Amino acid sequence: MAYTVPFVNPREHYRRYQAELEAAMIGALAQGDLIMRGQLREFEQNLARFVGCRHVVGVASGYHALHLSLLAAGVGPGDEVVTVAHTFVATISAIVNCGASPVLVDVRDDYDMDCGALEAAITPRTRAVLPVHLNGRVSDMAAIGDICSRRGLLIIEDAAQAIGATFGGRQAGTFGRAGCFSFFPFKILGGFGDGGAVATDDEAIALAIRRLRYNGEDRDTGEYHYHGFSALLDNVQAAVLDVKLRHLPSWIEHRRRIAQRYTAALAGVGDLRLPPADDADRRDIFQNYVIRTSRRDALRAHLRSSGIETLVHWPKPVWEHLGLRLGEHRLPNTEAICREVISLPMSAETTDRDVELAAAAIRGFFGD
Repeated sequence: MAYTVPFVNPREHYRRYQAELEAAMIGALAQGDLIMRGQLREFEQNLARFVGCRHVVGVASGYHALHLSLLAAGVGPGDEVVTVAHTFVATISAIVNCGASPVLVDVRDDYDMDCGALEAAITPRTRAVLPVHLNGRVSDMAAIGDICSRRGLLIIEDAAQAIGATFGGRQAGTFGRAGCFSFFPFKILGGFGDGGAVATDDEAIALAIRRLRYNGEDRDTGEYHYHGFSALLDNVQAAVLDVKLRHLPSWIEHRRRIAQRYTAALAGVGDLRLPPADDADRRDIFQNYVIRTSRRDALRAHLRSSGIETLVHWPKPVWEHLGLRLGEHRLPNTEAICREVISLPMSAETTDRDVELAAAAIRGFFGD
């Protein structure tokens, strides 16, 4: 189906930046720079400067960023890692694939970790906490940091949706032992295939992940230190991402402006619950603009028939996927969110007209 208002618009995105992107790709290909060459190192250095950390290590995906960070931090069998249930499954799979046990807790109305639930979930086996900065909003890292400091726990941040977002003036990904980013194509900083990165100030963590991403080998010495993975961010993707990184600040501002237009157009409509506003601590980037309504499925069908593309993250709680063997849980807010959320069109290419059309269709549905 061709939508009047697409959720994202990759064709238009490519058209706008085609000359810069093709120059970067052709430059890498013409020089034969495919694996672990200058483009990767330059992107890692530039991203480290943007985020405000000492080291960035490019990896094959956001999942690999999480998995390798946990391994590098020493998380393994017998350990528990507390994280949220309202997240993409890769967050939880990264814990499971370290041999550790995920402990799932509920989220608040802003979709980020409930710190009271976190503290209640800690046991003698808890080794780490993995907060997820969902939709481009940083979790309450003051409270989480205080809890982890008092209880002697590691923090590994899932910042896959929050690159450029801040809490207390600090960037997402800089609060824990490591921060993990995703460059999946439809992320605010997305490649032309999958990719990810780890941000850290810990030199030992950075070195371990550089080895783990390349089969356990130290490329400077040729020594294999352990069994690793083939999980490298390739040079062509790094070259593309380095071009896009230069535009990221303007894309963030565009999303924030589009979010303001949505909020102004939808305030007081039906039973809609809109995204939380910035507070004194937070500056959100709106990876997603998420609304909630008890009539979600009917509204989504109406929007589809009106030519408005939407997504749902996620239509059922993760533990209800029985193949994941996560057990039974009772997390009321997570369950309600899964029934009620819709993500509206939001990208660097979303226009004021797109917002007007989407908002008009939503108001029409509610009779406002």
